[in-house]
Amino acid sequence: MVYFLINVYSDSLQTAFKYLKDTEVNIDNVLVVTEDFNIRDCRWDPDFCYYSSHRDTLIDIVNSLHLSEPTNYVPTRYLDNQCKSNLVINLMFLRPNSSEHDNHFIHPDWHLTFDHALLTVNITIFEENIQTKKCTMAKNSEEEDKFIIELIEAIKELNMDGIQSKETLEHIIQIFADCIEKNLV
Repeated sequence: MVYFLINVYSDSLQTAFKYLKDTEVNIDNVLVVTEDFNIRDCRWDPDFCYYSSHRDTLIDIVNSLHLSEPTNYVPTRYLDNQCKSNLVINLMFLRPNSSEHDNHFIHPDWHLTFDHALLTVNITIFEENIQTKKCTMAKNSEEEDKFIIELIEAIKELNMDGIQSKETLEHIIQIFADCIEKNLV
C-alpha cells in the first residue's frame, strides 16, 4: 500500500489550493497534509475574528482526502512586530484513527531560529520483506551477446529529435525498461 505525505506552501494567490482542488480526485491514501496554508481564519485561530473564503476550499479538499480537522490551534507564525498578534497559518491535517494522529507535535519553542514554528509528525514505517528475483546472464555468453545486440538496435531505433520535455524522456526510459525486462525475465 502506498501512502502520501503532502507538504504545502500556498502563496497569496492560493496557487497550491487550485492545484490540490484540480488533482484531489487522483490522490488516495493520504496520511498527512501540512505546512503553510497562508489562511487566517477564526475556525483555527482564536485571536482572529474573521472568516476566510479560502477556508471552505481547504476544508473541502481535506474532507475529500478523508483527513481530520486541523490539529493545532496555537500560533505557528511569529511576527517581529509586538503590536500584532502571532498567526495560526501553519496547519496539519491527519488521517483520523491512525497512529500518526496521536504522534504529531508543534514546536513553538523552536521558532527562535525561524519565524514559523515547526510542525512534526512521527510516522511508523514497518520493515517488510519484499520478494525479489534476480536474473543474470553469464559474462561473454551467447545470451549476453544477443541481449546487447538487441539493446543497441532498440536504442538506434529511438528518435531522439523530439526530446523536448520530461514526459518524452520518461517515455524513452520506459521503452528501455521494457526492452530490458523482455530479455532478462
